[in-house]
Amino acid sequence: MKKIKAFITFFLLIVMVSCKGNVNKESFTEETERPKTLQFKTSLINTSFDTIIDLKPVKLYWLKNDDVRLAITNLGGRFVGLWVKDVNGEFTDVVVGHGSAKDYVNSGERYFGATIGRVGNRIAKGKFRLNGETFNIPINNGENSLHGGKNGFQEVVWDAEQHNNTKLILRYLSPDMEEGFPGNLQTQVTYSLIEGNIIKMEYQATTDRPTIVNLTNHAFFNLNGEGSGTILNHKLQIYADKYTPVEQGLIPTGKIEDLKGTPFDFTTPRTIGQNINVSNKQLEYGGGYDHNYVLNQTKSRNMNHAATIVGDKTNIQMEVFTIEPGLQFYSGNFMQSENIFKSGAKDDYRTAFCLETQHFPDSPNQSNFPSIVLNPNETYYTVSEYQFSIK
Repeated sequence: MKKIKAFITFFLLIVMVSCKGNVNKESFTEETERPKTLQFKTSLINTSFDTIIDLKPVKLYWLKNDDVRLAITNLGGRFVGLWVKDVNGEFTDVVVGHGSAKDYVNSGERYFGATIGRVGNRIAKGKFRLNGETFNIPINNGENSLHGGKNGFQEVVWDAEQHNNTKLILRYLSPDMEEGFPGNLQTQVTYSLIEGNIIKMEYQATTDRPTIVNLTNHAFFNLNGEGSGTILNHKLQIYADKYTPVEQGLIPTGKIEDLKGTPFDFTTPRTIGQNINVSNKQLEYGGGYDHNYVLNQTKSRNMNHAATIVGDKTNIQMEVFTIEPGLQFYSGNFMQSENIFKSGAKDDYRTAFCLETQHFPDSPNQSNFPSIVLNPNETYYTVSEYQFSIK
């Protein structure tokens, strides 16, 4: 009987050792042969965007893959947050924004992350002529009109359609004479997350009456992360040899000038802050950089390679591609610590930048600038992309 008990004890010990060996082997495989996936965390709450505005439902939508998370609300077609992986593989939110629909409604900054239209950038004195007729757009930026007037596309609730995790379609019918613009403008914006960690933005519009259109995205970026401080140490390259200088009020003079030897020369990579405080009338007018660059047609993937910028703390690199002829570089000069972001940080001075693909400012009043006129039986179409990687 003792021999039987001893045999059973020995057998159980063999089984236990064997099982323990299998557990250790599985754990070893998990840790050494499979890459670690860092958990994505955010303070954003989807229901904070669930509301009704102008009798239309507002919601928060997500585009995502293994390396990117993009949150968009149909209130203004806004980028609320954009998480990409930094040099350590950790998700970093590189787009500043608010944490609820209510915060956007009450914000003192109307353009955080918004889809901009009908006409991005400035129109001098809010006036333009088209086919012999004068049109007046509400003044909302000094004595000029900015980004489509007082109630541009950033204020409207877009109709949203999403069938998968990588594409969101937004639609809006802007009625004839809304904000003073002629024609019923049927607008569609498609935001897609495609291979290569690329955010693709496609804009389309049709009209039943001659009008003007210049659509863009107004995401405010900090590649070190929302609330991480200044963007002046980001290293920027803009693929442009010329720019459109401005008068006071940031309306272009109509000239297209070489930027070589000026503080606006980003033809080779340099930090945003390197020359931002030098004595220069153009910088004085903008309070820093707030100017349109004339892209030099450097091609990549059948588009203009517009800009490359790298965060100094995260090594996150963003490249901008577009079929548009211009790029507005804005260095956060008018941020005044008056709004609170979703992270709890304030919108402090120069803690975010914008790179807005576009036709040139005040194009309807500048005969030598590329036209933004859209006629019936034509389709407005443009595409831009943001691509993210590690430098």
